[in-house]
Amino acid sequence: MIAVKRAAFVVNPAKCTDIDAIKTAAAIASGWAAPLYFETTVEDPGAGAARDALAAGVDLVVICGGDGTVTECLGALAGSGVPVGIVPCGTGNLLARNLGLPLDAAGALDVAFTGRDRPIDLGMLDAEPFAVMAGIGFDAAMLADTDELLKSRLGWPAYVVGALRHLRDPRFRVELLPADGPTVSRRSVGVLVGNVGRLQGNLPLMPDAEPDDGVLDVLVMAPRGWMGWVRLAVAVLTRRREGPTFERLRVREVEIVADRPVACERDGEVVASRSTMHVRVAALAVTVRCPHV
Repeated sequence: MIAVKRAAFVVNPAKCTDIDAIKTAAAIASGWAAPLYFETTVEDPGAGAARDALAAGVDLVVICGGDGTVTECLGALAGSGVPVGIVPCGTGNLLARNLGLPLDAAGALDVAFTGRDRPIDLGMLDAEPFAVMAGIGFDAAMLADTDELLKSRLGWPAYVVGALRHLRDPRFRVELLPADGPTVSRRSVGVLVGNVGRLQGNLPLMPDAEPDDGVLDVLVMAPRGWMGWVRLAVAVLTRRREGPTFERLRVREVEIVADRPVACERDGEVVASRSTMHVRVAALAVTVRCPHV
């Protein structure tokens, strides 16, 4: 007798406004048993639900939510060998965009059940996972200052408003101490560490970053004044590897030390300000269902 496969859905009800449609589409997946459902809560943003799904012995976990929900679940699923489908329901959906996943629920579900398995890396910020980027300084301050109501109305362009509020933030001294390279010391407005490198609009913030290359890409931003920001923007758009307003590194592990506590974020979620962050890569930690090429 052939065993019937079963999937579990981890759904963020605050982000997925059409849960019934997702359930209906999933229930008719050919050859699969009726799926299990777990919802995230404020107290459990996804890791606990993902562990419950694993405990149920499912063959596939489908995450329905934004990058924050996806990250929490991937951290719990790392090392399990169970493939993961992603139905992007957030504002940025940066992991889905970087992996070439459909952004509509129907297309994403089709890939989740019929796509190819692709092992990808995760980053670790201290003991917490990230799948897209983590950073201190400018990007975290921008996220903290982006209005949630405006974000719900405009989507990702709302971040531009938050960014404009911090273009004149003072720089801070930062040292990067890679485990396998020389120390870098600069005055900076922010440091980003990426597992993937593209932002909305296919903007190549870290053009060398790949989610399965076993390294993390680091961007140290050091513009001075308005013209410095213009030069940095041009460098990013033209995919330059070096310049006076920024520095790039590729690392497996790095300690980042600022001269004072600054804002910090992990996959779009603002976390406690800090002056030190330890970042490392967890190579090929989780398997994601991606489109066939």
